[in-house]
Amino acid sequence: MRSDGRKPGELRPVKITRSYLKYPEGSALISMGDTVVLCTATLEDSVPSFRKGHGEGWVTAEYAMLPRSTETRSARESRGRINARNLEIQRLIGRSLRGVVDFAAMGERTIWLDCDVIQADGGTRVAAVTGSFVALAEAFLFMREQGLVEMLPLKDYLAAVSVGLVDGALLLDLDYREDVAASVDLNVVMNGSGGMVEIQGTAENGSFNREQLGLFLDLAAAGVEALVEKQREALGEDVVRLIEKAASRGLD
Repeated sequence: MRSDGRKPGELRPVKITRSYLKYPEGSALISMGDTVVLCTATLEDSVPSFRKGHGEGWVTAEYAMLPRSTETRSARESRGRINARNLEIQRLIGRSLRGVVDFAAMGERTIWLDCDVIQADGGTRVAAVTGSFVALAEAFLFMREQGLVEMLPLKDYLAAVSVGLVDGALLLDLDYREDVAASVDLNVVMNGSGGMVEIQGTAENGSFNREQLGLFLDLAAAGVEALVEKQREALGEDVVRLIEKAASRGLD
């Protein structure tokens, strides 16, 4: 048993609230234990210069933590002062979501995903990826309702989870206390079909072997499967049918 009573392969309590905000084209509030992230999706009727003239869209992301999302206050990120960790995480979020988007079906439009950490207790980046998918699906639903697309420009679901080795035990979905104590920790992004989209893994103390890596990925796959089911519950049956109809077209 872990400090919060979970079994090694058990997720923290997960809750995803769709349409959390009034104004964005898509939004979701996700909590994974005591980690809480607000994800919004904004539709912009243009694309970056490198995409212009190709008839395809783009998805990008920004990530930030509120000053008191942690035990001590951190300074707000301001113009001219770049937080390298935030930049790395927002690139991860953007890359991950682009892995399940049909850009040709979007037309020359951009979806901005803004992920703001309200409270941090480990796993903020994987929570941001998982919540952003729901916000993105909502934004695509808005586009369909406005007649901008015929089908949702999605190829599959997408979610992410952390795994780690703590005191010799393989654990799923690390909280902050476990994360800082982990000798190995991985963040794994997968699509709903079980395909790997991105793996970030580090041995903080020593190394790990291929057999252990396989165990890490098997545990992560089980966690992602459970998170995708939470996404489906949050989106509702009607949106789930639209996503599965789009995915069945063989867009990939």
